[in-house]
Amino acid sequence: MNKLKIGVIGLGMGRAHIMGYKRHPAAEITALADIDASRLEQTGAEFQVGNLYADAEEMLAKEKLDVVSVATPNKFHKPLAIAALRAGCHVLCEKPMAMNAREAREMLAASKKAKKRLMINFSFRFTEQSYAMKQQVDKGILGDIYYARTQWLRRRGMPGFGGWFGQKALAGGGPLIDLGVHRLDLALWLMKYPRPTWVMGGTYNHIARERAKAEGKAFDVEDMAAGFIRFANGATMSIEASWAGNIKDREYMHTQLLGTKAGLHQYNLNEGYDFECEFYLEKNGCQYDMKLHPPVPQAKNAMCHFIDSIVGNTPHIATGEEGLTVMVILDALYKSAASGKPVKV
Repeated sequence: MNKLKIGVIGLGMGRAHIMGYKRHPAAEITALADIDASRLEQTGAEFQVGNLYADAEEMLAKEKLDVVSVATPNKFHKPLAIAALRAGCHVLCEKPMAMNAREAREMLAASKKAKKRLMINFSFRFTEQSYAMKQQVDKGILGDIYYARTQWLRRRGMPGFGGWFGQKALAGGGPLIDLGVHRLDLALWLMKYPRPTWVMGGTYNHIARERAKAEGKAFDVEDMAAGFIRFANGATMSIEASWAGNIKDREYMHTQLLGTKAGLHQYNLNEGYDFECEFYLEKNGCQYDMKLHPPVPQAKNAMCHFIDSIVGNTPHIATGEEGLTVMVILDALYKSAASGKPVKV
């Protein structure tokens, strides 16, 4: 079997990409790029990759790669993804797809022009439980979904406080674009990505602003955001995301869907990253609760799914088009928060 040659740009989040690709027999990590020389050298040694580059574009020019992962700060997603597409590579880009919808459209256009794949790493889809949830929803257990609520809230959990996550010029936003994007995509995926028509949003930074001032740190994004989305099919969704909020739980991740036949609730356990999922329905005049139990359908990580789709010439999920829809919603939520008015999309 001829293996696909993989390059990874950005070795913070990129470590997870490397580990994901290594689980696929048709993938070979042949080159790495990162501006942090120490991290580049250490990661290369750890994963036995010899072709190391401080300049990602030099890597794209010198290496004949089939697939490139872009796992950098958000500001660099667009230029690096487009450069990789133009170099003839399929691209797996970290979430969020870009800084805004305009950049996402440019990436999608470059993908179509190059006739190469563009996939977004919406990693919360790629779990056994998520696949099982999707399977049940697609079989119609919920009926028509008319309302969703999706949340990722932290009591205190600002990543790399004072670093790039909290700087709008590098990240594009705060927890809405960092955490909320995961729960938003998961809910939209289960709902078959209905078309948004308008949104209303609000953003706040009361807690982080005071901490940044006290510590002399850079921070100019929100620490909490909330919004409401209406879709063309009449369904609606509320979304909440925070890095800092005076709530009980250290980490709170919930997604609820209400349908004409049943409801779904996925929630994290013990303030951590393990989840349970329950369905609530009426049958023969009685109310029933059902819980998903392992084993559930075998799921592949995003990297293995991407390689499978390329090797088998089959469609992949978490498409650039879906990434663009997410960015359109995020843009509208931020615009609404700034103006104090609903925004049509």
